[in-house]
Amino acid sequence: MSLFQKFRAGLKKTSTKLAGEIKRIVTRAPRLDADALDELEAALIATDIGIGTTGAIIDQTKAAAKKTGQVDVFAIARAEIARELGVATHHLNKAPQAPTVVLLAGVNGAGKTTTTAKLAHLLKGQGNSVLLAACDTFRAAAIEQLKIWGGRVGCEVIAGEYGSDSAALAFDALGAALARKSDYLLVDTAGRLHTKQNLMEEMKKMHRVLQKRLPGTPHETLLVLDATTGSNALNQAREFHQLLGVTGLVVTKLDGTAKGGIVVAIARELKLPVKFIGLGEQLDDLQPFDPQQFAAALFSEPVA
Repeated sequence: MSLFQKFRAGLKKTSTKLAGEIKRIVTRAPRLDADALDELEAALIATDIGIGTTGAIIDQTKAAAKKTGQVDVFAIARAEIARELGVATHHLNKAPQAPTVVLLAGVNGAGKTTTTAKLAHLLKGQGNSVLLAACDTFRAAAIEQLKIWGGRVGCEVIAGEYGSDSAALAFDALGAALARKSDYLLVDTAGRLHTKQNLMEEMKKMHRVLQKRLPGTPHETLLVLDATTGSNALNQAREFHQLLGVTGLVVTKLDGTAKGGIVVAIARELKLPVKFIGLGEQLDDLQPFDPQQFAAALFSEPVA
């Protein structure tokens, strides 16, 4: 399966809904009068694509309609989305010397632990050695869950006791990664609401402790966002970025929502690179983000 096919399959719920609405509107009003443009605007906003991006697509559609009378809304939308998302930026920041430390953060249920395992699988497939740190010491069975995933992907897991200091565990895991000369250390953290100041302070502590052990770490702080939460994911991203200095985004569960446009809204507002997207439950369903393929899949025309 090609990358585009994977994107198209993962974004099926969003693209099918969009394509159906666009086709219905254009078929009813080929010249896209004011009422049709209002309907098109509503259809775009319903995917959580964002007011700014929606406005740009509508303005370009309106201008094209005045000029030629016939408009390819799909082509206009694809070009605008690709332009806003820019060039592919999915490559992880890499340390000058191993290990590269990647810390994964996010709210409860966003999919951090499974994303950690899938990222490890991806990195191992590229020939890297990967060590995992089970720093979610609060959620029931979280440590066991990461150990099971570690066994599946063939990665050692550094873990402690439930209720132990997660920052101290991250410190020890980094020491183990240095000793083992691992290429990557992936740190799975406890889910926390962005509104809980004490939990966010704990994340800051983890940053400080890692930097004390090895200056410049973590090299990446990836925020894992659940696409099914729609616009609430944007609020989460805004708060986490302000407090932690997020370096990249991982948007999960895109296959389970018709609001896949949230990827565009987040990237547009926060100017943060989307590095990976989750398109399913299998190990290889975490894909490096490609703006062109994403735009093409999101606004793919239905097969006649």
